[in-house]
Amino acid sequence: MSLSTYDKTRKATPIFSGVLRYFPDALAEVAALSHAGNEKHNPGEPLHWARSKSTDQLDCVMRHLMEAGTVDTDGFYHDVKVAWRALANLQELLERVRGLPISPGSRA
Repeated sequence: MSLSTYDKTRKATPIFSGVLRYFPDALAEVAALSHAGNEKHNPGEPLHWARSKSTDQLDCVMRHLMEAGTVDTDGFYHDVKVAWRALANLQELLERVRGLPISPGSRA
């Protein structure tokens, strides 16, 4: 994790009040998509992000943006997939530039 061990820095990173409280419904949809994706791509396995199964985050963001506001064949809005792919891209970027290990919920 890249969370600071310094009190002042941690206080300036309000994950609950600055993210979860802002976007509870959106994050719930992203979580539901994560579960559905795991059932599809990793059936019978514990929930995890199997990173090797899809590595084209930004191309997928753009493809789903082209269909924003509509529902995909699996019943999820394309917008939910945009959010998931954008988070995936950002997570990979931060790991790369900060030299962090892959996130705990991921498998290479």
